[in-house]
Amino acid sequence: MTTPASTSATQRRLALAAAFLGWMFAGFQFSSYILITRHAILSMAEPSALESPEGMQQVERDAKVWLTWYQAAFLLGAAAGGWLFGWLGDRIGRAKGLAYSILTYSLVAGLGYFATTPEALLVVRFVSCLGVGGAWPTAVALVSETWSDFSRPLLAGVLGTAANFGFVLLGVIGGYRFIVPDDWRWVTLATAAPAAIGVATLVFVREPARWLSGRAAGTKPPNSLREVWRPPFLKRTVLGVTLGAVPVVGTAVNAVWVTPWSDQVASQKAGESTSSPRNAQPSTSNAPSETRESRSPWLPNFDDPRAKGAWAQVSRSSGAALGSLLGGWLATLAGRRVAYFLISLATLGISATLYGRLDPTMPSFSWFVFALGFAGVTYFGWLPLYLPELFPTRIRATGTGVTFNTGRVVAAVAAIVTASAILSAEHVNYARIGLWTSGVYAIGLVAILFAPDTSKKGLED
Repeated sequence: MTTPASTSATQRRLALAAAFLGWMFAGFQFSSYILITRHAILSMAEPSALESPEGMQQVERDAKVWLTWYQAAFLLGAAAGGWLFGWLGDRIGRAKGLAYSILTYSLVAGLGYFATTPEALLVVRFVSCLGVGGAWPTAVALVSETWSDFSRPLLAGVLGTAANFGFVLLGVIGGYRFIVPDDWRWVTLATAAPAAIGVATLVFVREPARWLSGRAAGTKPPNSLREVWRPPFLKRTVLGVTLGAVPVVGTAVNAVWVTPWSDQVASQKAGESTSSPRNAQPSTSNAPSETRESRSPWLPNFDDPRAKGAWAQVSRSSGAALGSLLGGWLATLAGRRVAYFLISLATLGISATLYGRLDPTMPSFSWFVFALGFAGVTYFGWLPLYLPELFPTRIRATGTGVTFNTGRVVAAVAAIVTASAILSAEHVNYARIGLWTSGVYAIGLVAILFAPDTSKKGLED
C-alpha cells in the first residue's frame, strides 16, 4: 500500500521525527540507571558503613542488588506501559499515545532528583518506565501507518536504532561530566528534558490517515486487548511474545552486565576496589587538574577510570546503533525468518565468547562489546518491521505493544532470580552471570522456526 495522499511529506517527516526522538530518549531513560545506581547507593549509604573494608564491601554488594531490582522495575513498568499505551494508541490515536508516553517517562524520571532512598528511586523507576514501554508500540504504529510499505524496511532500522542513540548520548555526556557518588543527580534532570518533545508531538503531529479511516469506518474493536489473545490472532501473539522476549531478556539479564563489570574492574585497577574505604572515591565530579589540563575541554575524558562504565556503554551502544539500522534491511534481503535465525546465532556466539573467554582489561574486550551490541540489538531493527505485520490496523498498536513488552515480565523474573543469586553469593562474578544468561539467544533459534513468514506481505488493513 502506498502512503495515503492525505498524508503530506511534512507530516510524514514530523511523525518519523517524533517517533525517533521519543524512542531515542526512552533509551536515554533506560540506560540512566545502569550508570547511576552504584553511585546513588554509595551516596545514600550510612557514612559509618563506608569507613571499613567490610562495610564498603557490603555497600558495593547492595548496589549490585539494587541495580537488578531497578532492572526488574524497568521491565515490569515497561511491560505494563506497553499494554496500556498500546491500547491507548488504538483508542485515541498513535500520535497522542506517543506524546503521553514521552511525557510520562520524562516528567516522572525527573522526580528522581529528589529521591533520598533506594526505595524511592525504585518507585520512580517503575512509574517512569510505563512511558518507556508505551513509546515503542505507539511509535512503531505511527511510522508504519504514515509511510509506504516500500519505505518500511529502512525506517524499521532507523526507528530500531533510535534507543541506541540515547544510550550513546548519555554515555558521551558521562565522559564530559563524571557520574560519581557526590554528583549523580544531574542525570535525573537530564532525563526530564524530553518532556518538550512530548508537548511538540501533541501540537504538531497528526494521526495517520490509515488509523483515521479505520475509525471512521467503525473498525475499532470494543476491546483490542481481548482480541489479540483470541483466535485467529492468539497463535501470532504467542509467537510474537516469544520472538520479542529473546532480545528483551538478553538485553536485561545478559548484555546489561558489560557496563558494571567494566566499572568494577576499572575501579579496582584505580585502587577503588570493594575492599577500599569511601575516601578512595573521588569526592567531586571534576577530574584531577592535571587530567583536565592535559586534554581538550571539548572532548570527553574516557581515559579516566570514573568514565570506564560510560565508555563501555558507548562501545556497546555504538555497535547496537549500527546493528539496529541494518536489521530491517537484513530482514528484507534474507527474509524475516532467516534473518532472525542468523541474528540469534551470531549473538549467542559473541556473548558466550565475551563472558567466557575475555575480561575488561583485554584490548579485544571493547571490540567484542561493540560486536555484542551490533548483533544483539539487530533484533530491534527487525522487530519494528515484523511485529506490525502480524496484526490488522484496528489492533496494531495493541498487538505490537503486547508482543514486544510481555517478554519484559519474563526478563523481570530472571532479573529477580539474578538479584537473589548475587545476594547469596560470597563473591559476585559478572562473567559467570553473563555466560549463563547468554543461553537465552538459543531460544530464538527454535522459536523462529514456528513463526509465519510475512516477507512478501504488506500491512493488513
